[in-house]
Amino acid sequence: MVDHETELPRHQDLVEERLVLWYFVAALTFMVVSMSAGVLMGLQLIRHNPLPAVEWLSPGRWRMIHTNAIAYGFIANAFLGILHWVIPRLTLRPVLSQPLSYAIFAAWQVVVLATAAGLILGEAQGLEWGETPVWIDPVAQLGLLLVAINFGAPILKVRGPLYVTLWYFLAALVWTFLTYAMGNFVPEYFVSGSSAGAVGGLFIHDLVGLFVTPLGWGMMYYFVPILLKRPMWSHGLSLVGFWGLAFFYPLQGIHHFLYTPIPMFLQYGAVLSTIALELVVVTVIINFLGTLRGTGGEAVRNLPLRYFYTGIAFYFLTCLQCALQTTLTFQALIHFTDWVVGHAHMVMFGVFSLWQLGAMTYLVPRILKTEWYSREWCEWHFWGSAGGLLVMSGDLILGGLFQGWSWAALQPWEASVEVSQPFWSVRLAAGLVMFAAQVLFIVNLYYTWRKSRQALAAALP
Repeated sequence: MVDHETELPRHQDLVEERLVLWYFVAALTFMVVSMSAGVLMGLQLIRHNPLPAVEWLSPGRWRMIHTNAIAYGFIANAFLGILHWVIPRLTLRPVLSQPLSYAIFAAWQVVVLATAAGLILGEAQGLEWGETPVWIDPVAQLGLLLVAINFGAPILKVRGPLYVTLWYFLAALVWTFLTYAMGNFVPEYFVSGSSAGAVGGLFIHDLVGLFVTPLGWGMMYYFVPILLKRPMWSHGLSLVGFWGLAFFYPLQGIHHFLYTPIPMFLQYGAVLSTIALELVVVTVIINFLGTLRGTGGEAVRNLPLRYFYTGIAFYFLTCLQCALQTTLTFQALIHFTDWVVGHAHMVMFGVFSLWQLGAMTYLVPRILKTEWYSREWCEWHFWGSAGGLLVMSGDLILGGLFQGWSWAALQPWEASVEVSQPFWSVRLAAGLVMFAAQVLFIVNLYYTWRKSRQALAAALP
């Protein structure tokens, strides 16, 4: 008989905890940068730009800092830190190379900072979410290849069935590499006109659906069963979710470009695939709700779980929005309005950022070997983040409807700007609440780190 306990590698031999913490700190730093840019843009909208004469700090450039810093600075860094924890523990193998991991960490921060510098200097590409300057793209592409090799190696060494988390992660490593290449090289060098627009639409959505979504759901399939101390309700439904995502998501990006010169059969295909994906998403949500059944309100008492299931609620709302806004009738009303901006904030912050913040809330005490400095501050962070996002996204979605009605009535453009002012004021106030919540979380993290150093010093002889 084999004694499996003696064969299991030690946690410290698998996970480089210091690197996980570094990624979290980098992620939160870029979150502050992104939100600072968002506040500057919000002030511009209500005609209170504090820096009107500084070209480098113009709202148009900082708006791109806002989106790129959250996507590549916060979300990418946070996911890389989580991958360094989850993959070794699931595969019972460390990543391919610890020195390579540190090199990737340093290189990725250089990529994000260089991107920010290029955007400030006016070197952006003309593609939503793909504004990365052309001289950064080859470096970022090489970095994504190294990430795929470093994390893919331990997954591919697993013998026997793979847990669904590893399915999502392995697919994401491949999809992210291909998606970045498609969005940043194909429109720039190979196609133009409506063809470039179609590729751009695919890139915008595939960045969410083939990079962020599989990493997010893979993370959820790992943490939720651990926190609930029970397996997922249905392994079969988890595979339905994976294959539905793989089949339908790559087809739907063009639903952002309805009523354009892009061929109508592609537009109809995007509409149908979007609605089909909503049905797939429902199976995933049912699976997680089924797993929660009978736990006696654990998702309310357990703070990381509360983050995860709040994100699931926002995910359902965003997918419900998608099913509405992808129809030609509704798209005619809300296209180019703040409805889309509210939708984007709900999915990127309300879903994936909340999931990552929940993972940080769970992992930081385990990395630092001490409890949070202030549990109350953790609660304030949750309510400021989730509550602020709910107000902001709801405000923008409602404001978008008023903008669409104003345009449909053929009112002057200035009328839609005036009707938007109260909504933009509420947006700024909600954003400041969310910003304050993140600052409080960072302060709490610092004091928790200092507390862990003091405990370590006291334990020394």
